[in-house]
Amino acid sequence: MLEVAALNAFYGRAHILYDLGIEVCRGESVALLGRNGAGKSTTLKSIMGLLRPRSGEIRFDGRPIAGLPPYAISRLGIGYVPEDRRIFTELSVLENLEVGRQPPRAGAPSWTPEKLFALFPNLAEMRRRRGGLMSGGEQKMLTIARTLMGNPSLILLDEPSEGLSPMIVEEMARTIGRLKSEGLTVLLSEQNLYFAGLVSDRAYIVEKGRIRYHGRMAELKANEEVRAAYLTV
Repeated sequence: MLEVAALNAFYGRAHILYDLGIEVCRGESVALLGRNGAGKSTTLKSIMGLLRPRSGEIRFDGRPIAGLPPYAISRLGIGYVPEDRRIFTELSVLENLEVGRQPPRAGAPSWTPEKLFALFPNLAEMRRRRGGLMSGGEQKMLTIARTLMGNPSLILLDEPSEGLSPMIVEEMARTIGRLKSEGLTVLLSEQNLYFAGLVSDRAYIVEKGRIRYHGRMAELKANEEVRAAYLTV
């Protein structure tokens, strides 16, 4: 579904991604793992068009998308959940969901507010509450729900477990599992190996803008040497 090849990205003169390449197959959940500043978020922003790559290829369902504006990429069926949430704090939960609404698309799960409330029961209980009056974990769930209202076939999750309590982390993992069972394909960036292990089939490790490891999540969990080299603080 998604192919990234020889991707080079810069912030100004700072070279961030070096010939980075990843693949995500339909129906998979794939994790980009690495320490803070490794280039994980830059990879997602490049895929979403929020950062224009200097060179390389990004293909979605066989179509080149590198250089397209974010709204065009969204309309093709890629949803993006930023780390910093960016909900509309003065709008209610329902109003936030309506902002994200797009028509149903072939090959992607179709979402309605009521279907999302079944997925996120906490949001159902506060559907008329303003976003600014919600906790950080509730806001993160609202951001995911708002993105799903666009009916994407691929969702990019930037640090979904960041700043969440252990109880909410477990709930988030269950939610991502349910999304996958609905047919959604997931690419997430994470520092939390435990969380990534709960939700991911495969993993790439990014270090200083380069892919250093790729394998099944079960293989990574068993490889203490790789974990010590690239994931421990």
